[in-house]
Amino acid sequence: MWCMRRTNIYLGEEQSAAIEDAARARGISRAKLIRQLIDSGLSGTGPADLEADLAAIAESFGALSDSGDFLAREADGRARHLDRIARLAKTR
Repeated sequence: MWCMRRTNIYLGEEQSAAIEDAARARGISRAKLIRQLIDSGLSGTGPADLEADLAAIAESFGALSDSGDFLAREADGRARHLDRIARLAKTR
């Protein structure tokens, strides 16, 4: 049997608006979003701290330069690619 315990919390105006916007964008209720955020925070899978993010960026710097010709395109390949993306965006 699944049950929940009701809990009241106080949010500032900005927090409340941000929760409302985020829940609406995801198509879920505010309560469900708050439960998800609490679960990720308690499990340690929430957003990493700034120092960890900066360290990951620094460690990845230059990684693509070792990829060889993986990203190479002919001279007008980029233009054709961008045109294709623009056409696809217009059809949506």
